[in-house]
Amino acid sequence: MTTRSVRRTLRLAGGGAAVLLALSACSSGTSSSAADSTPTTGSPAGSSAPAAADKVSGTVTVFAAASLKESFTALGKEFEAAHPGTKVTFNFAGSDALAQSIVSGAPADVFAAASPATMQTVTDAGDAVGTPVTFVRNQLQIAVAPGNPKKITSLKDLTRSGLKVALCAKEVPCGAAAVKALAAGSVKLTPVTYEQDVKSALTKVELKEVDASLVYTTDVKSAGGKVDGVAFDESAQAVNAYPIATLSHAPNADAAQAFVGLVESAEGQQVLTAAGFLNP
Repeated sequence: MTTRSVRRTLRLAGGGAAVLLALSACSSGTSSSAADSTPTTGSPAGSSAPAAADKVSGTVTVFAAASLKESFTALGKEFEAAHPGTKVTFNFAGSDALAQSIVSGAPADVFAAASPATMQTVTDAGDAVGTPVTFVRNQLQIAVAPGNPKKITSLKDLTRSGLKVALCAKEVPCGAAAVKALAAGSVKLTPVTYEQDVKSALTKVELKEVDASLVYTTDVKSAGGKVDGVAFDESAQAVNAYPIATLSHAPNADAAQAFVGLVESAEGQQVLTAAGFLNP
């Protein structure tokens, strides 16, 4: 039996014991768990803290798409402040690579992906608890050098002779979105590089290694003036939905539920929309 199989067997046994404990507690009253108090997307809840806040402790490990780095880092600090003694650790990378790590047994509590397709890898393997919830959406922009020296105003401008363009690899969400946008505009484009996550594609523009790159609106905003963003019509046909889920082999399930609750709460949504994400 593999280590992972043993772990799942122990979880099942522990779940049965938890049911017996819950039944015995009914006569003296119950309190809401983190899952019970987790607001659904668009709910009016103003706080992410679960009713049984004393249950939340220890480290919660979050695997999240690279485009979530700034907003999730901020939410991690808010979570730690709301739950003294907890620590949030992040693994930010391309969603595809993160999904593969999870199904291979990497220890993680929460997965936030930049597309339903990458989340499906995890759900198909039975590694997600319940049905993942879409918590935000994101749209592409053309990242260019400050001042837009190449005067790029449309997707078709990226095909101009001598222009160097970076795209995300097709298997990662930002690359899949770029493929959709290019198809919508009937634009054929050969980039000088394919990057494994959106932050790497953005960095190519910041370092002036390329003239333009297709990245998310949120990445242009987080660059803080190091790049400018050019909106283009075709991006409306390639909007990515971002799903989030707690993981079935989560080492810290209570904290995982509480963190997802923060992301979905009114407070969490405010942080995300301020970063440039769209409502789900």
